[in-house]
Amino acid sequence: MNPLKYLAGYPPQLQARVSELIAQGRLGAMLAEKYGQSHAVRSDSQLYDYVQALKDQYLRKSVPLGKVLYDARLQVLKHALGTHTSISRVQGNRLKASREIRIATVFRDAPADFLRMIVVHELAHLKEVEHNKAFYQLCTHIEPDYHQLEFDARLYLTHCEMVRR
Repeated sequence: MNPLKYLAGYPPQLQARVSELIAQGRLGAMLAEKYGQSHAVRSDSQLYDYVQALKDQYLRKSVPLGKVLYDARLQVLKHALGTHTSISRVQGNRLKASREIRIATVFRDAPADFLRMIVVHELAHLKEVEHNKAFYQLCTHIEPDYHQLEFDARLYLTHCEMVRR
């Protein structure tokens, strides 16, 4: 199995530097030094409030959220760290849509910046469905360090996988 599966799309030179950090046993220490602060968002209701506050600040005119929760099955089943879904239901003669955001439980114990990054990513999907230029512009509007946080979150996931072995 590829130990750098989360970094598959990155240049070989960068992957080599990460492999070197892993071999030296310094990846975890580097991440802990840079992102030592954890968050207090532990329950689904706290997560809903956290996501809603970000949505109210940056995406006031977007559709309302019906549900936000941590999902323990997410990473294994869907090979994703967060999902956004739109669920449509028929109520009488009307069609009612509800939006859901699910965040992988690995982010319950992750540093606060990584939770913010994945929440920003999923909130951006409320406006932009595809991962295109407009999507990433919205992500960087909400979180200016989005790209660095996404890369470092991939390093964090790589480290977590190494520790589990």
